[in-house]
Amino acid sequence: MDLLGLLVYPGLMFLLALAWFYEWLDRRFFARLQNRYGPIYTGPHGLLQPLADFIKLLAKEDIEPAAVDKPLFRCVPILVPTLPLTVLFLIPISGVGAFVHFEGDLIFTIFIMSLLAILAFLGGWSSTNRFSTLGGLRAAMQTLGYEVPLAMALIGPGLVARSLSITKIVEWQASNGLWIAVLTPIGFGIAVLAMLAELEKIPFDIPEAETEIVAGWQTEFSGRKLALMRLALDLELVLAAGLITALFLGGPSGPIPFIPNIVWFLVKTTFVVLILTNLRALFARFRIDQMVSGSWKYLVPLAVIQILILQLLLR
Repeated sequence: MDLLGLLVYPGLMFLLALAWFYEWLDRRFFARLQNRYGPIYTGPHGLLQPLADFIKLLAKEDIEPAAVDKPLFRCVPILVPTLPLTVLFLIPISGVGAFVHFEGDLIFTIFIMSLLAILAFLGGWSSTNRFSTLGGLRAAMQTLGYEVPLAMALIGPGLVARSLSITKIVEWQASNGLWIAVLTPIGFGIAVLAMLAELEKIPFDIPEAETEIVAGWQTEFSGRKLALMRLALDLELVLAAGLITALFLGGPSGPIPFIPNIVWFLVKTTFVVLILTNLRALFARFRIDQMVSGSWKYLVPLAVIQILILQLLLR
């Protein structure tokens, strides 16, 4: 049963299907906000377009420039989807408890999300391409802006539930009938904004700015490597939506008991994905200096204020 859960539901196959579905939803809603159609041809309403894109990239020629650091250049596309997929097993999906959980798994999740930014830097650096290197440096610099407020925002629910286990935070919300987003609206807002930067989506798509540095740190990747990196971005979107849902919106638990937990999870994560898509449709790209300075001027003080308020309220 554990092997079935690991491979099928709520494991690998379910997470891949959900990742492609949320990519389709993101592209479709973003297109509608810009008065475009978005994916429409492959599958009903274009639903199978992300899968078709993945298969197409797998069939493309995989080109490695002669000057790249080959071991690192080959390892990065493998590690980039592996890390978010690993962390997704720590998030409750089909029930209040996650597939794997332990005290401190929230800290482990924050650590893995930090490694993703490091991999972006290494991917650009190993390409030995001026656009890739610049994109990697931007990814590393951007991390200095959003990682601190994101970590502080995600720790807030842990302070409320008095636990650093994502499962126990979800259990606290289910037992108290209260979403932590109600108690920490500042943290919820910071988490949403910082997740946009984590996903490198507009207005924080600075490391991949196609109008400035081609495709940023991904410029030299093609074929199977690019397919894996596209898949990683989709998995990160599921991770971002699932983590915000678990920590702030009660996870897969809901007020109506006869509705299955997975339905609540899908509804809540879809709501978070639509928020992220709406925000990236509203804003234009920031410069890297604007992003970093703005984070330290506004997001970090707000995150500190939230922590202080929680400490006073929870005495």
